Amino acid sequence: MLNRFARALFTRLFTPIATFFVRLGISPDVVTLVGTLGVSLGALAFYPRGEFFWGTVVITAFVFSDTIDGVMARMMNRSSNWGAYLDSTLDRVGDSAIFGGLVLYYAGKGEDNLLAALALACLILGSVVSYSKARAEGLGMTANVGIAERADRLVAVLVTTGLVGLGLPEVVLTVVLALLAVASLITVFQRILTVRRQALTAAAE
Repeated sequence: MLNRFARALFTRLFTPIATFFVRLGISPDVVTLVGTLGVSLGALAFYPRGEFFWGTVVITAFVFSDTIDGVMARMMNRSSNWGAYLDSTLDRVGDSAIFGGLVLYYAGKGEDNLLAALALACLILGSVVSYSKARAEGLGMTANVGIAERADRLVAVLVTTGLVGLGLPEVVLTVVLALLAVASLITVFQRILTVRRQALTAAAE
């Protein structure tokens, strides 16, 4: 949902930054790598220690590299399968670091097995959501459906985690992670059914 409504807005917002980086001769791949490292550092250095607010600030500072590198690639006419592959692969790394950081905290210092389990479920199901789309495209089909796309999951977990770091009750994070896990599971089944219909139609033809 957010992918459809926010992509154009963020593209306009970050075009000046992308233009500046292009003038400096920076490669879009470098922006992708630095962004992933920043997100991972913010998640794994701060979240396991319970420093949710500052961890979220660091993550947010780098997470928009995913938009900036795409704008740069288009400006430089360097959009390619390699760029798309690198971007998608490193997105999984960043997402896993975010939920993994929460798992580490609640399985350790946070001492909350339910929240640890929910964060782990979100990590696993988020990866399956992404894989189900990638595998469909690898087989020549599409799976662009689902109620919990990557942008939706990131916004929900980052906003909630940051607010918990400012004093919001942890029960809110419990509810949000539970809803994300359920929404991700539904998305997986939506994509499976979509691919199944395409496969059956192709077989019938």
